[in-house]
Amino acid sequence: MTNTGHTPLAEPVSPREIPDAAIAMLDAEGTLVGWTHAAEQLVGYSAGEVVGRSAAHVLPPAEHAPSAAAFAEQCRAQDGWSGTVTVRHRDGHAIKMTLRISRLWGQDAGTRWLVSVTDIGTLSSGASNGAVRESLLARAPIGIAVYDPQLRCTWVSDVMERHVGVPRDRWFGRRLKDLFPGFEAEALESVMRQVLESGLTKVHEYRAWPPADQGRAHLFSASFFCLQDADGTALSVCAMSVDVTGNRRARERLAILSEASTRIGSTLDFMQTGQELADLAVPLLADIAVVDLVESVPFGFEPSARIGTTSGRGPVLCRAGVASIDLGVLELPAVREEVIHVNPSSSFGAALRTGRSHLEPVLDTHAGPWVDHDPTRARKVRDSGIHSLMVVPIRARRCVLGLALFGRSEELTPFQDDDLLLAEELVTRAALSLDNALQYARQRTAALTLQRDLLPHHVGGGAALDVASRYVPADTDHGVGGDWFDVIKLSGARVALVVGDVVGHGINAAATMGRLRTAVRTLADMELPPHELLTHLDDTVRRLNEESEEDADDPDQLPAAVGATCLYAVYNPVTQRCTMARAGHPPPAIIDPQGRITFPDMPAGAPLGLGLGLVPFESVELELPEGTLLALYTDGLVESRDDDIDVGLDRLGAALAQSGSSLEDLCSQVIETLPTQSPADDVTLLLARTRGLEAAQVASWELPNEPAAVRIARQAAARQLSEWGLDHLVATVELIVSELVTNAIRYDGGPIRLRLIQHQVLTCEVSDSNTSHPRPRQPHITGENGRGLFLVAQLSRRWGSRSATDGKVVWAEQDLPSKAVAV
Repeated sequence: MTNTGHTPLAEPVSPREIPDAAIAMLDAEGTLVGWTHAAEQLVGYSAGEVVGRSAAHVLPPAEHAPSAAAFAEQCRAQDGWSGTVTVRHRDGHAIKMTLRISRLWGQDAGTRWLVSVTDIGTLSSGASNGAVRESLLARAPIGIAVYDPQLRCTWVSDVMERHVGVPRDRWFGRRLKDLFPGFEAEALESVMRQVLESGLTKVHEYRAWPPADQGRAHLFSASFFCLQDADGTALSVCAMSVDVTGNRRARERLAILSEASTRIGSTLDFMQTGQELADLAVPLLADIAVVDLVESVPFGFEPSARIGTTSGRGPVLCRAGVASIDLGVLELPAVREEVIHVNPSSSFGAALRTGRSHLEPVLDTHAGPWVDHDPTRARKVRDSGIHSLMVVPIRARRCVLGLALFGRSEELTPFQDDDLLLAEELVTRAALSLDNALQYARQRTAALTLQRDLLPHHVGGGAALDVASRYVPADTDHGVGGDWFDVIKLSGARVALVVGDVVGHGINAAATMGRLRTAVRTLADMELPPHELLTHLDDTVRRLNEESEEDADDPDQLPAAVGATCLYAVYNPVTQRCTMARAGHPPPAIIDPQGRITFPDMPAGAPLGLGLGLVPFESVELELPEGTLLALYTDGLVESRDDDIDVGLDRLGAALAQSGSSLEDLCSQVIETLPTQSPADDVTLLLARTRGLEAAQVASWELPNEPAAVRIARQAAARQLSEWGLDHLVATVELIVSELVTNAIRYDGGPIRLRLIQHQVLTCEVSDSNTSHPRPRQPHITGENGRGLFLVAQLSRRWGSRSATDGKVVWAEQDLPSKAVAV
């Protein structure tokens, strides 16, 4: 043996009683010279009945078995025998047995045979201990030694000789403690004494270092049996040893992998996963473990498939994990989170490029090609005492995400191939977690991009409102939800404010929200009043539900119906009035210029998508003097699991009543009043402070419904534009006014009103009592009709019409020079 010391097991195995094995010993002539109590129980013969008699007489073979002489010759030729036989019990019934015959050598080249027998029926019932089953039935070689009552070795097998690497001549007449003082001899001899005194079979596990395996420790399981002579007294103790190193290593490997499933990848944090891998490997596998990730990975980006080959510079890694049994070595060769530049020509660079693991069982004092490019690192490696190294690339699909390094310094046994397999298994677990984190980061980036594209990047209320907003998603992992808000500029300096809430969170709710926001903008461009807009939006949501049902792959598992609430408000700075309607949404908060807060009593309306089209939505109109604060929000701002909505409304009102704050500061103050910074529902807040247009910015005229009204309107518009310093627009506006007033006279018999509004653009409005909206037509070459509105469209930046309380309004806009824009 190359190492006579004993290394204790991680979990010491103390001797334990197990069911007796049926053991018998034969001399060279086939006479029984030893018998066990288990053999008596198995075949019914006591030691007094069989010891000294021929084995053929005691255990007669089946009728098709060879004769005893032929069988003995076969055993001598093959140095033993194993197989399944059928023998007769003392009372006559047959027993199917597994039998193994092993040759033992004694002093002066004498031989004996050890017969081990196990009832197959007993094994199938699960009664036998696993260690005994390994000892008796395994095809692996079994080492056997027999000791007299004074524990001196009398017989030994060739396998036992090979197990420990000591010639059998040195065994005879000696005790274990004489042969191997450091070989756990005292513990083994203590077990043998117990077996001799009690007659019970026992098992003990121990380590040995066979020289054939270059001094690597092996684990053996030894079963000890008491052999009795004819009068039933203890004749000797037999030890049968089997090498269970592979089994033990397999169990340890499974235990480590089982622990890895719970300790690696506990979060989606890249750096923490690297540290978890290092912490698990030490000390279960290595004395030192280092995990480095490609520099882009901690930021959520996959590295290039060919690292360090496209940019001309060496790969750059970030140290994600460091662990060591010696805390003083934790800075080898760099501290955690430090950036590491890898030499492309080094072995580390080659491992990154090829994605292949490398095992260096014995690392020379200079660390070879691994650190020869870095003197500082080479010195640290030497100082750490690392003598064996494994480098395992961290691979996910086609990318190498980094490297894991494992070293041994205190543990003298070098890494072997099975250690590398275990390391690769652990790294694979970590790679899967890192890949999941990368996919999560990729999906989160896509979700955030979607959210940014769906929500307005900048909200502005033009000349009518000052606005500010906040959005806090409940799904903080992905940062997206179903809430939305919008500020839409309408004709005549009016502005629409929208806040909506789609049921659910995450990317699906965000996608639905985007479709509804687009629908609202489309309906807003149609200049619909709030209650009509919500009616059309309700139809849109119901159609979405119908399409989802039709597209469902499994009719038995229909997708959840889309549900949403919405509040739509239109503020007119000319009249300083606001018209609003809601569909199952919380009412707005209104703070007048004196700081008084109210929540207006307005029809709630049904949530969108419920199919309650028979219940109409209703609009209300409120007067909002200049300086009034209007707060639109979703229920996540005022509702919580712990408090009633009244508590949330009071909290909101108290926060909004703070005077002197800018809208941005006020938004922040309201969000800070939330009971938790991780709300259970998405939170959206839209604040708008009203502004009125000055009287000098608006001019209007009542016109008679007669042809002369066209000339009057043209002259009035020209004079007003001159007063505003917009003489360059006179000719264009005169043409537009002429066409709009002419259409009003032609198709309506009621009063006509002309209004000019100067805000960020110049708006020309003509109102009449006819509810029919004009429809532009492509004029024919020879036709007389259809040219008026075509001309208006050509002369205006945009034009349209909207319904009014007593008819309709047709409008057209002109751009103003920047110095003329009213602020």
